[in-house]
Amino acid sequence: MRLNRFLAAAGVGSRRYCDKLVAAGRVTINGKICTDFSAQPGRRDYLKVDGKLLRVAPPLTIMLHKPAGFVSTRKDRHARDTVFDLLPKKFSKLFNIGRLDAQTEGLLLLTNDGELAQRLTHPRYKIDKEYEVTLDGPWDSALAQKLLRGIFLDGERATIVRLHSVSPTHLRVVLRQGINRQIRRMFEALGYRVKHLSRVRVGNLRLADLPRGHWRVLTKRELEGLHLPRRSAVVAAGADGGNQKQGSSPKAKVNVLGYS
Repeated sequence: MRLNRFLAAAGVGSRRYCDKLVAAGRVTINGKICTDFSAQPGRRDYLKVDGKLLRVAPPLTIMLHKPAGFVSTRKDRHARDTVFDLLPKKFSKLFNIGRLDAQTEGLLLLTNDGELAQRLTHPRYKIDKEYEVTLDGPWDSALAQKLLRGIFLDGERATIVRLHSVSPTHLRVVLRQGINRQIRRMFEALGYRVKHLSRVRVGNLRLADLPRGHWRVLTKRELEGLHLPRRSAVVAAGADGGNQKQGSSPKAKVNVLGYS
């Protein structure tokens, strides 16, 4: 296993981030600094990052139904509740794949698999993220093209991939970018306030009926689905992202500990 993959499997971060650590001389193998990207450490080798010994844990990814009022970080300088307050301490070394702002609810993935995190967040993989949006007033469908063409936020063109109207004030929106508060800001630019926002799908993985504040471990089948090409997720979701049967493998177990 190449060095960056080894580090990613240990939960250090994405392979790109791990390459930066190697280049900076922050990684040692058996006590010697290693800047060789092609190095392939074995199970008997001792790796350290910034002097801390790494142990490769089995890959683990969990799905959390994040409630509003929790921030997507490990610690918050303002002492707000974090998503890790909803999880057992044994998950303290997981890291979240992307973020949801404090008032946004829905599907949040946490993992120790840096390679999976890279795939789900890097723009080149174009992974769909589907949201349910509730507006403060009836949606004017004539404005949809503005969202599809894009709205500049902080000098970057923010776009959505698909938009489906469920009711006058309730929409389903699919995007592939990860700009801070992107959906809220795009609708604000058109004169709307987002009253409620929930992420219901990432790739081919749906939140389904997982209760708010609860978590569960992803099944092998679900993990395999996340590694499939993006096309499979698009086909499964249908043209408006709302036709796939909600739910996951019947073997998936929901943990009953959590926010209620």
